[in-house]
Amino acid sequence: MLLFSVFCGIALLLLLVLYARIPAFMALLLASLTTGLLAGLPPQKLVQCMQDGMGSTLGFVATVVGLGAFFGALLEHSGGAQALASWLIRTLGLRLAPFSMALTGFLISIPVFFDVAFIILMPVLGALQRRSGQSLLLFAVPLLTGLAVAHAFVPPTPGPVAVARILGADLGWTIVAGILVGVPVTLFCGLYWGKKMAARIRVAAPAGVPERAERQDAPPAWLVVALILTPIVLILLETSARSGLLPLAERTAARAAVDLLGTPFVALLAANLLAWIALGLRRGYPSKILLDITTRSLAPAGAIILVTGAGGVFKQVLIETGAGKMLAEQLAGRQIPVFVLAFLAAATVRVLQGSATVAMITAAGIVAPMLAGHVFHPFQNALLVVAIAAGATTSSHVNDSGFWLVKQYLGLSESETFRVWTMLTTLIALCAIGLVALIWWLGFG
Repeated sequence: MLLFSVFCGIALLLLLVLYARIPAFMALLLASLTTGLLAGLPPQKLVQCMQDGMGSTLGFVATVVGLGAFFGALLEHSGGAQALASWLIRTLGLRLAPFSMALTGFLISIPVFFDVAFIILMPVLGALQRRSGQSLLLFAVPLLTGLAVAHAFVPPTPGPVAVARILGADLGWTIVAGILVGVPVTLFCGLYWGKKMAARIRVAAPAGVPERAERQDAPPAWLVVALILTPIVLILLETSARSGLLPLAERTAARAAVDLLGTPFVALLAANLLAWIALGLRRGYPSKILLDITTRSLAPAGAIILVTGAGGVFKQVLIETGAGKMLAEQLAGRQIPVFVLAFLAAATVRVLQGSATVAMITAAGIVAPMLAGHVFHPFQNALLVVAIAAGATTSSHVNDSGFWLVKQYLGLSESETFRVWTMLTTLIALCAIGLVALIWWLGFG
């Protein structure tokens, strides 16, 4: 009956999202409520369980996602993304422009949302196509790969932050795992698939995307990179000190400073303050304009925060009902590695309903209760986050807004978008889970 309640909850979630078009936040709450009632939880206990799941998840995630949205908005409006792309192309040359676009996508997508980053970098892609005479896909596919991988794999982007919180994974180790898997996947998939598709499909720069000159007031590329890396480096320093990799004695001023600055809240707050000054006030933006920019950035972040909280509710219901423990026992009996199940759960939800965020949150809610009673290395928990991110990246097709965004801005037909984008996301997912499996077995047997 416990397993039946879980399957009914997931089926209801997909039904509500796919056919009733109910917002994912409401659908997840209704699925949690249904699962709890079918599993036999008393109504009062179920309500308290849902409150606990929402509060314990959002107490961390809401702050991180909100600060991340502020940071990304400041970077976007300052022209930092175009400045970084232009600098890399000038430095590495036109011949290595696909590599430059892959690297640009990977870096920019850490603070900036995928769709926003792609749109603001389209003029750079158009300029590269006109200058080189090559197919636009030679440069667009590496950029899309970097954007997709970093946004799904590397905190402090919302998806991996939310999954890490639900699974109880350390954010520092998650950053390490995301970069360790994400960088080679970005370079291999982006460069290989971009070259392959450019040879088969000739695409010119769309007429509606003009070539823009680089903004004169844009920040220097080194400043953009430094600001992006600031919270990542601070979080990694704290993780290194806590793990003993950084030799800092306990109860010293230096260790206290590292512990404070490496807290995700403080690290992102520091990055925001630096961006507010370096990208805003020092470049002539009044505080009122900066306030308006950051306030508007909360619109997309708010939806992600609510969906994440509802995912925490689903996880808590599975724990309270004992369904998570039951799933873990079933998994152990079949000798299926937990990272494989995490990948398959996210991939199934992703293919069926389209949203990568919903896929990640749902898969995390299923996997988290299975980890109770199991002691994994912090890096293994981080690899589970990446496995879920890989599953949620796969097979973007017509039920995903990203599919239509790529089609529209690259000027592709539906069949061409399937060949370029759907196959690219599938390749990313397979390469990523393969690398996760290799690291898992090499490191932990």
